[in-house]
Amino acid sequence: MTSQAPRQYVPLTCHGHSRPVPHMSFSHLEKEETYYMISACKDGNPMLRDGVTGDWIGTFIGHKGAVWQARLSPDASNAATASADFTAKIWDTHTGEVLYSLQHDHIVRAVAYPPDNSDLVATGGMEKKLRVFDLAELAKTYPGKAAAIPASAGFEIGEGVHTSPIKFICWTKDPNIVVTASDKTIRWLDLPSRSCIKHEILDGEIKSCEVVSVAPELASPTDIGGGKPVLAVSAGKTVYFWGGDQAMDELKRIVLPYSIASVGLDVKGRKLVVGEEPGTWAKVIRYDDKVEINTHKGHHGPIWSIAFSPDGKLYATASEDGTIKMWKNCDGFYGLWRGGATTERSAE
Repeated sequence: MTSQAPRQYVPLTCHGHSRPVPHMSFSHLEKEETYYMISACKDGNPMLRDGVTGDWIGTFIGHKGAVWQARLSPDASNAATASADFTAKIWDTHTGEVLYSLQHDHIVRAVAYPPDNSDLVATGGMEKKLRVFDLAELAKTYPGKAAAIPASAGFEIGEGVHTSPIKFICWTKDPNIVVTASDKTIRWLDLPSRSCIKHEILDGEIKSCEVVSVAPELASPTDIGGGKPVLAVSAGKTVYFWGGDQAMDELKRIVLPYSIASVGLDVKGRKLVVGEEPGTWAKVIRYDDKVEINTHKGHHGPIWSIAFSPDGKLYATASEDGTIKMWKNCDGFYGLWRGGATTERSAE
């Protein structure tokens, strides 16, 4: 019966970027239905948006090259961006001004904050070096606005360990453990000893690598990962999931019949969303039985980044086509979506 078909909600499309969007991410949940989204773009102009509606808040102006990654600090007071202009920049999210410009010797591809400390940031890229910067200390050493800080002011972790450019950095629930993705290898590095304590070679070049979680007050033992953050990685035709405080416990790997450009994980709804490569579609797949339950069409280029909101009620896809699309992932009214409830939550 057609009346039983799940209602298909139209995605919201965020325009404004003029080049491909290689990465986007959400902030933590500030309070009910309040959070933010930040997007990196090869046009060099990362953007801040309302996470629920996708409405534009501001553009961070100052990079002189493509921006590969962008993340918000745990308290959302600042943002970090990684750029081809050989810098990582730290921005004030209220004024849009540059606070610090971390000067590297090559393209910066990755930035990351710890889960609950807005004063530390890690960077990595074509130099093949993982560095951690203490922003509170740097503020004392390099006073003044928009201070240019040499990369040597950071602490290098795992010196000589990386043999290829670092494309992703993820801080685990344990703030002493940082995960990096470099070519086909994922590494776990221990900050106190500055050493690599574990590594795995995956099915192909790692195309996406993110720590996924919902707001702590929403987490549950029945979630994927038992209520703790999950490391979600796509490489070749395989998606990998690790759990635990240090993201070292492999939970599952799923092999698909196509190469995967990106993966997002709904820990509460127990499903994943993957971007095909080559291709422009996003596939929604149940985590437990690996059954494909939906296909999202609408992008005109590969989907490079997928993220679920901190309340899990929507997810966003960022594409080569220069747009970000937001897809509803809950029943009833939410954000700009107004209309009847769906018959099946997992099929939206």
